[in-house]
Order: sequence, then structure tokens, then C-alpha cells
Amino acid sequence: MQHYDVVIIGGGFFGCSIALHVKRYVKNVVVIEKESDIMTHASYNNQARVHGGYHYSRSLLTALRSRVSFADFVREYEDCIDSTFDKYYAVGRYFSKVSARHFFQFCQRIGAEIEPASADVRKLFNSNLIEDVYKVREYAFDSLKLRARVKEHITKSGVEVRTNTEALTLAQDPKGGIIIETKKTDGTTQTIHANRIFNCGYAHINSVNHRSGLPLVPLKHELTEMALVDVPDELRSVGITIMDGPFFSIMPFPPRGLHTLSHVRYTPHVEWRDTPGDEHWRNGHEFMRKQNPRSTFTRMVADAQRYVPAVGNTRYVDSLWEVKTVLPSSEASDSRPILFVGSHGNVPGYTCIMGGKIDNVQDVLREIDILYGKEV
Repeated sequence: MQHYDVVIIGGGFFGCSIALHVKRYVKNVVVIEKESDIMTHASYNNQARVHGGYHYSRSLLTALRSRVSFADFVREYEDCIDSTFDKYYAVGRYFSKVSARHFFQFCQRIGAEIEPASADVRKLFNSNLIEDVYKVREYAFDSLKLRARVKEHITKSGVEVRTNTEALTLAQDPKGGIIIETKKTDGTTQTIHANRIFNCGYAHINSVNHRSGLPLVPLKHELTEMALVDVPDELRSVGITIMDGPFFSIMPFPPRGLHTLSHVRYTPHVEWRDTPGDEHWRNGHEFMRKQNPRSTFTRMVADAQRYVPAVGNTRYVDSLWEVKTVLPSSEASDSRPILFVGSHGNVPGYTCIMGGKIDNVQDVLREIDILYGKEV
């Protein structure tokens, strides 16, 4: 049986970042990732937006934290950031949960940069359906560059990474620490002993909880589609988000040199929940692999072009499919609080962590500092 100070379940951006950070406090750290490489699920299959807070006009705390984290993330990963486009937020005249006046005041309140869009930019929008348009400061990240950067840091730090390895079960060791059973894709199994485990599996957090007989963390999941499109020239150097209702967003996607097109109504295809006490847990990744969903791109475009006519000239390339996971408590406000549950299932040293946005990872790392500060 191998022993580690810390085992990280899940090799996404959060899991890898926590592994690198916790290496400051302990010697032996290993990341267990069931896929053949790190950062291949939600860390790649997303809109690649570096949030500046604008998106969360109904959750002041999330917006403020995003605005603060924006500068930290851009500074830390400057070489992975695409800031070559202009970003605009427009407020829908009908069906929006915020008015243009409220949105502008909200941005001022959280200290986010905002100014009225130029007359040329306003011409891109249908003024009958759009109340106002603002230029803001928001970027995109290149997830392939980010993965390469993380791998480089992992190599230098000495953190061990086990890919093609899945965490099956865990249990408290009566002698102290935690015993975790793992299985590789070739069928071989191994037992590991750890002083502490951080479960950062995102949509897969409850996998090990379910098999270990531990309570499920309450989570909501959606099978989502992010359409990848080639945009006309007038949209090539811009990103657009319509606030705040059944609208759409179109953003540069640096890894492919394309744009993502998402729609509040048509991006989610199927939803389900993990409920404590429910024995019928659904493996989201297996469920996604078995599906053969049809793209809703045509519906996205049909609605989006009413607000921005040029969107009608986008060319569909393919789609990014992923399981998006949020806390049920954030549905109404669209907030993105971070899940941080210590001693989950009354197992000392076992912590479940989930963040809804890559760029707020610094908030989690501060909690890690507090955790180890208390211990040492």
C-alpha cells in the first residue's frame, strides 16, 4: 500500500491547482484522473470566459468576487489569455430580469469597467429588442495553453499524476487517515493510504461518495451543448452577451480559432439532480457518452439573430458537449458559490470541493491556506 500526504480526486483545473498549492505544505501529493489526460472535461468544454463580474447582476457577492478574481487570474495566466477582442454586454428590452439602468449601476457598484458602446457597434444590434449596449473588460482563456502551463508547473513541483485511474471507494482507516481504492483502465486495482483527500471531480464528485456509501452532495447537472461557429467578419473581433434572461452569448474560443454560441434556452439538453438518500445515482459522464443528441444550433441562431442580425451568417462547425454542474441553491440568483465541505460523511480529512468558474480558483486556494494554517 502506497502512502501519500494528500490525494486529489479529479485532474481538472481546480484539482491540479489545489495539488500544486497544497504541495507547499506537504511532501507527497498525487492527482488521480480517470481520463487519459488532465483538464479534458469541463476545464476544456466551456465558454472560456474570464469573468469580470458582469454576468452576475442578480448575485452581488458572486459578481464582486469575480471582479476581484479577474485581475488575479489574468495576472497569473497572462500567457494563456486572449484580450484581442472587444466585449459587449447588451440588455434586452423585453424579458430581461434587469434594466439597462440597473445593469450600469450594478457594474459601477462592483467597480467593473463599463462605458456606452460606440454608434458603429450599436448598429450590430436590433434597437427594437435591445435597450442599451455597453463595452466592458472581459477576456477569454486558451484552455490548451492553460493545460500546458499547468503540466509544466506539475512537472517542476514533483506532484504525481495518475491518469487512466479512477477512484472507486474510500473509507476511514481506524489507525488514522483514509484508505482509497483505485482502478486503472486496464483493470488493475490498487489501495492507497492518504492523510487527506480532496475530491475535486466536479460533475463526478458523487461517484466515489455513492460507491462508498457516503451521503451524496446535493448537485444539479445539465447535459449541455456549446456550439462552435465561424462568425462573419463584423463579429470576428468581438464577444457579445445579452442580459439577463432567455438570451444568448457568443465568445471567442481561442483553442480552435472559432466562437462559442450558447443560449440560455437551448444549451441545456437534459437535467437531473443528485439528492442525498437517492440510491439511483447517475454517472453523468457515462450518460453523456451513451447519448446521441442533436445540435440545437439552428434554434440558437434563429433566436439570436433577432437581437444581432449578423449572427444569422454564422457557420456551424461542431459542438462541445459536457455535463455542467451547479449547486441547487444558486439556480434562482444564478450565483456561483464554491462548494467546500470538510469531513464529508463524517470522514476526517475528506473534503469535497467544487467551483463553478475556473477563474475563481484563488478563493479555494485561500481556504486551503486557512486549512493548513490551522493544522500547523
